[in-house]
Amino acid sequence: MSATAPSFKDFDEFYAYYLSEHSNRTNRRIHFAGSTIGLVMAVTGVVTLQLWLIPAALVVGYGFAWFGHFFVEKNRPATFTYPWQSYKGDWRMWWEMLTGKIPF
Repeated sequence: MSATAPSFKDFDEFYAYYLSEHSNRTNRRIHFAGSTIGLVMAVTGVVTLQLWLIPAALVVGYGFAWFGHFFVEKNRPATFTYPWQSYKGDWRMWWEMLTGKIPF
């Protein structure tokens, strides 16, 4: 990312940028795995009342994603500049991968 972060008029415009930062299929797969494991951990935490699993789920999910960016895609995670938009982008990409809109 450049020294000056781009601004976006809406989430759809951000999401186009987000996808460009996830052009590597392996990185997308790593994101999908981390998000899925994190989701299972968070749901398990709620169902079993082991609430420590919820923050642990965030660590796992972001750990996978950041690994994918640093070592596979070789770019800086958008989370550092756009935390909320990136979180929403993660789940939109996850859903689009699950439903076949984006190649898995």
